[in-house]
Amino acid sequence: MITRDVAAFLAAARDCMPDFGPATARAAFLVAPDGFARADESAGDNRYMAAADGFDAALALRQHRALHMALSRLLPTACFAGAADTPDALFPNNVFATARADACRPEAFAPRLVVGRMRHAVRWREAAREDIRAWFRDVMGYEELDLSAQPHPCELTGALVIDRARGLGYCGLSERCDAQGAALLHAAFGLRATLAFELAPGEYHANVVLAVLAGRAMLVSPDGFADPGVASAIAGLYPHAARLEAHERQAFAGNAISLTSTRVSMSATAHRALSFATQDMLASAGFSVESVELSAIEAAGGSLRCCVAEVF
Repeated sequence: MITRDVAAFLAAARDCMPDFGPATARAAFLVAPDGFARADESAGDNRYMAAADGFDAALALRQHRALHMALSRLLPTACFAGAADTPDALFPNNVFATARADACRPEAFAPRLVVGRMRHAVRWREAAREDIRAWFRDVMGYEELDLSAQPHPCELTGALVIDRARGLGYCGLSERCDAQGAALLHAAFGLRATLAFELAPGEYHANVVLAVLAGRAMLVSPDGFADPGVASAIAGLYPHAARLEAHERQAFAGNAISLTSTRVSMSATAHRALSFATQDMLASAGFSVESVELSAIEAAGGSLRCCVAEVF
């Protein structure tokens, strides 16, 4: 089911067991910030992006390399080259994502690469990259589901935060993912239930204000939702949840990811901003925090989770 009815979603979600699939990815890939610069088109609906003079390409490359090294200690992590004509390519999770059939329905579909439809034309070139498509098709043996040519924006795991353990989706509606795009994503990932909700004015992606960590914990920024009550309602589904304060959201604390069952990865900016309450929640949920300095990359309006495309 896909719905905007919170009560209906909660009723369905409570019955979903954590048997949909692995809670964390088996590998990941990055795209290097080669040609790193401000994409003015993308800046039109990304309030987190710095002015052009706030971009430091050399520092971004060094920080991205440190990120690659840090993630490689957690799981196999590949890195593709970027290009000067794709300045936002260092955030590949908006364009490429993977899906596997749930464990109860292995016949539903083969492992697949999903290619998203980006809102801004400056990012359409990323979706056309043959090297990434060929890696999944010819090396990994994945099928391909290409949504990039249809008219509805659906920026994959930027717009859609997925609880991979239970097959639940949380889709933030904005100019970067409309209602039809949300339905396409729900089907593409074969999810059991998806809640679609409006983001607060000025927010562009759900994964900046919401993170599901290894299927058992949630970071959520109520002020990133048009209706903060939705944030509180879905947080109640998890045994461990932290409601982020505004300064934590602004520091990208919600743009975190769990790549193992015991580690949460986030930027150093986010880590420094964590409240005592959030730190206590993560510790009680059994997580340690690994952070990487990404100040130069955050000038582009995204943080660590945005850089990581998961391979399931």
